Amino acid sequence: MQNVKPALAEQHNTQLAKILPSPIRVIDAEFSEIPNLIKLTLGEPDFAVPEHIKEAAKRDIDSDDSHYAAPAGHLELREAISDYLVNRFDTPRYEPNGEVAVTVGASEALYATMGGLFNPGDKIIIPTPSFPMYDAIAKILSLEIIELSTAPDYRLTPEKLAPVLEANSDAKGILLNYPSNPTGVTYDAAEVQALADLLGQHDLVVISDEIYAELVYDAPHTSMAKLLPEQTILVSGLSKSHAMTGYRIGYVAGPQALLQHVTKMHQFLVTTAPGPMMAAAIEALKHGLQDAEEMRDAYQARRDLVLTGLEAAGFEVARPSGAFYIFAKIPASIEMDDLAFVRDMAEKALVGVAPGSIFGAGGEGNIRLSYAASTEDLEESVRRIQAYMADKLN
Repeated sequence: MQNVKPALAEQHNTQLAKILPSPIRVIDAEFSEIPNLIKLTLGEPDFAVPEHIKEAAKRDIDSDDSHYAAPAGHLELREAISDYLVNRFDTPRYEPNGEVAVTVGASEALYATMGGLFNPGDKIIIPTPSFPMYDAIAKILSLEIIELSTAPDYRLTPEKLAPVLEANSDAKGILLNYPSNPTGVTYDAAEVQALADLLGQHDLVVISDEIYAELVYDAPHTSMAKLLPEQTILVSGLSKSHAMTGYRIGYVAGPQALLQHVTKMHQFLVTTAPGPMMAAAIEALKHGLQDAEEMRDAYQARRDLVLTGLEAAGFEVARPSGAFYIFAKIPASIEMDDLAFVRDMAEKALVGVAPGSIFGAGGEGNIRLSYAASTEDLEESVRRIQAYMADKLN
């Protein structure tokens, strides 16, 4: 281990120092040390990338695609993204040159969007419970976060949003995520329209994270970009729909006046996305929609299995209509906070889940379970959880 010059020992970004490492990763690492534990902590699909998509990446490597791409990504992929959004979600047609940019995952897309469009001190509204990365990026960029708790039903409605907008008329942006991580809640067309009608009355950027748009179960997904294109930056990618988490391909789409700043920030962050991964994404979007549908059907069956099992175990569950998470309320008779509860369940039931409090206001007293795992592991997990809860509640 190398020593550091004493005068440099405290040299660091003080804004970053205020932020803890990813709490999901921390709890996942802790549970990884417990033998025979089934981890349902991370949103990591258990499926392999479909063969034809892998072959596309291999062919691209063999053709020596090893040079810099355009900062916004290969034009063929930007065209494929534009076509996909129109054909799949009925959005306006985004101009591949200027209104679409390929990013290194949706995570980088979020950072580039917030970094490119907002200034230190700007207010951004974040409905909670929410993915912890939103809060972390906003804090690194010195934005002022306005939390809006959607508990107890975890649905954002105009009635909940209107007073927050009124009290924060100077807010520069709002970050929406549906289907939601961590709750799995999503919205039908009428609900999205109601939110769009309200947001359209305000001059703020709507960042709509729709990474789970292909994983909806009870009604078709309605994109905010379809209803409010003039102020929406759409963030998505292929990590969840095609199990391509390690390929790190995301994208942003929006009006050129806004996207030029996002793309500029993206360029300074990563230069460009890697060519072979973009080739895989082209194949996925052009010839892999069936793959996404098959995965979605499998997730829906797993959702039903886990939902039924948790309700039978005594949990009150927010019915998830999308993504691959279940957010369940710990029975009040169990007098433990959610972190203590998940640690106790990990030790005694050998099932690892995430505590709800790490997802912000309204998440306290809940657990988040990811059912992006094999059916066999989920069946065994439900059995273990039910036995554990029977002991706790009796």
